[in-house]
Amino acid sequence: MAFIVLLLFLLLPFPIITIFLHQWHENTKNKNRFPPGPRGLPLIGNLHQFDSQNPHLFLYNLSKKHGPIMSMKLGSVPLIVISSAKIAKEAFTDNDVVISNRPYLTGPQKISYNGQDIAFSAHSNYWREMRKITVTHLLSVKQVNNSSPIRRDEVFHMIKDISRKADSVEPINLSETLISLSSSIICRTAFGKSYRETSSVKRTFDEFAHDAQAILASFFWADYFPLLGWIDTVTGKVSRLEKSVEKMDSFYQELIEEHISPNRPQTMEADILDKLIQLKEGNTCLVDITWDNIKAILMNIFVGGTDTSSAMITWAMTALVKTPDAMRRVQQEIRSIVGKKPLVDEADIQMLPYFKAVIKEVMRLYPVTPLLAPRETTEKCIVDGYEIQPKTTVYFNIWAIGRDPECWENPDEFLPDRFLNSPVIDYKGQDFRLIPFGFGRRRCPGMSQGVAVTELALANLLYAFDWELPGRMTKEDVNMDALPGLALHKKDPLCLMAKTYA
Repeated sequence: MAFIVLLLFLLLPFPIITIFLHQWHENTKNKNRFPPGPRGLPLIGNLHQFDSQNPHLFLYNLSKKHGPIMSMKLGSVPLIVISSAKIAKEAFTDNDVVISNRPYLTGPQKISYNGQDIAFSAHSNYWREMRKITVTHLLSVKQVNNSSPIRRDEVFHMIKDISRKADSVEPINLSETLISLSSSIICRTAFGKSYRETSSVKRTFDEFAHDAQAILASFFWADYFPLLGWIDTVTGKVSRLEKSVEKMDSFYQELIEEHISPNRPQTMEADILDKLIQLKEGNTCLVDITWDNIKAILMNIFVGGTDTSSAMITWAMTALVKTPDAMRRVQQEIRSIVGKKPLVDEADIQMLPYFKAVIKEVMRLYPVTPLLAPRETTEKCIVDGYEIQPKTTVYFNIWAIGRDPECWENPDEFLPDRFLNSPVIDYKGQDFRLIPFGFGRRRCPGMSQGVAVTELALANLLYAFDWELPGRMTKEDVNMDALPGLALHKKDPLCLMAKTYA
């Protein structure tokens, strides 16, 4: 990558190089006002150093050397990385509005119909109205409670499927099982479809989930060197992106046509898409809702819903199998409260303090979106005494915040007990030591739904089965590497032996 970048710039016309060198000179002259950071090269900045496979780890290690707020340059894009709870809180308290925009990135923009969603939309009146619609009508506490029977039914089927394979010599692929569970719940709550019973829907969902992750993790020259955007076209990346988006659009269109048909199945009534169509037809919103707006929101629900819960439960089971004492303790707590019932209910979970502490500890050590989605400044602001210019991309590295020794004792160890005596530490965006769903205006609106799925599924997995590593595998053999992408998925599938609890 570095060699290609340098070669291209050697071939650039002299006037263009002059412009870039002038900008580099200005940045060097004013460097005392900027946060510290690794030294970059003229023109390309730190792009040749950047690890796009595991950026949260790369930036975490850099922060140990350069401090909890540091600056970098990715091509023509200035970047600020915040890696401490203290500075994150200051940025929120003093500059939440200023640091609430989204940078324009080719992949997210294409997949979100040019920013007509919630996650990647620019901070604007449109975004505020669509977020209000989402929070009030689609993902409200009432809506989450109403979908409780769906969660219970899908978790029941998951436990039933695992029971058929338990007590055998074959391990259970929990990563695959949990992705299927999350997809099933999203299919029913958002689209009124059954993921389990229709192979075509399952195949389409799996394909789109893979495509969406690939798009969100893709590098496009246009994002960092606007003058070199033609490379994306020549290499075919733009064409491949457009084909993927067209397939997704066709799928969303098919769902819409099924929902507006007078012969639609009863399962589609009052699902999320049905509510969006009602809002469009009712003209009760401050913005005119178009079909593209609806498709963009569906993308958020589809991508966010399938990714977060399955990844979080997988990391939880991984952490517990590597910490047998914690595994035994949380199982004893669940089984003592639930007794002989066939399933753990959502009401039972409220009586499980250690289990709740396990969930928080997983969120601290293995946040599903370790860098959150990038933000962008809309005007000049001051953070930790440093002057941050407009159009600066800002990353909040919550992977690093979760390991900040100023906030956490023994930060690298999995210790759920740390939360038992600290009930004030919550994950809802007020305590900056633990912000897995973000904070402020850009906090994830699907938090309640994601936590509900995670808690119910994990509690039942721990209640119904005893879990062990397969064969002679030890806890030291468990690979903790993650796949590249916006969400933190385990690189190697988690495969465990399940024994039915009697």
